[in-house]
Amino acid sequence: MKRHEFLKELHKASANRNYLEIGVNDGRSLRLSRVPSIAIDPAFKVVTEIRCDVHLVKATSDDFFARDNPLAHLKGGRHPVRNLRRGRSPIGHWRRTTLDLSFIDGMHLFEYALRDFINIEKHSDWASVIVFDDMLPRNIDEAARDRHTGAWTGDVYKLVEILTRYRPDLVTVLVDTQPTGQLVVFGADPRNTVLSDRYDDIVTEYDLPDPQKVPETILERTEAVRPEAFLNASFWRPLTRARNLGLRRSKGWDPLRHALEQLTSG
Repeated sequence: MKRHEFLKELHKASANRNYLEIGVNDGRSLRLSRVPSIAIDPAFKVVTEIRCDVHLVKATSDDFFARDNPLAHLKGGRHPVRNLRRGRSPIGHWRRTTLDLSFIDGMHLFEYALRDFINIEKHSDWASVIVFDDMLPRNIDEAARDRHTGAWTGDVYKLVEILTRYRPDLVTVLVDTQPTGQLVVFGADPRNTVLSDRYDDIVTEYDLPDPQKVPETILERTEAVRPEAFLNASFWRPLTRARNLGLRRSKGWDPLRHALEQLTSG
């Protein structure tokens, strides 16, 4: 299954009520959204029709998240009547805005992707779905920090090890899509500050000169699940139901984690 086909089906499986994307480029992934969206890119060049209520942000993701109330667009404006006119709950104007589905496809260096995750997690919760693109480079040249190939993933694959090591409370699922895979993260906790607290230490340890030492498990995709199995898994329905009901982490996360671990170990 190709990347954009997977993303299209992921929108359906996750039944997301909103969407955030970092790295718009020509808009091919953004055009898949049908819900209120925020798309961030300092130099986007959209050439395709966009069919959602979108705030298209021409800025770096760091600058965007440094704004006061960066997710204001997802509230539907400053007045609850505007929410009602757009088919959204007027009560949502006073609730904390939580991201349902986020896609990180910005700068292909691990430290940028890590900052993007830290910023997105602050606006997410345990039922959010966070996706990293280009996590399965096909060879060492594609994974270089200093780009010298046409197709380029950079070293964002390092997020697999970083999140496993520093955030064992999360569940990460590598998905074997073409051409260069995705990593899907569940269990976000906006109160957790481990990654931001240890950010400088992480960058010092993982910022290594080329050529990168890409693990065989990444190159061979031995730990990646089939996209069809992931999209058709049984956990999606209870996840979306729990999210829509506003179920607390203490009640919803353990069953989801168990189902995800069964998927990745199967």
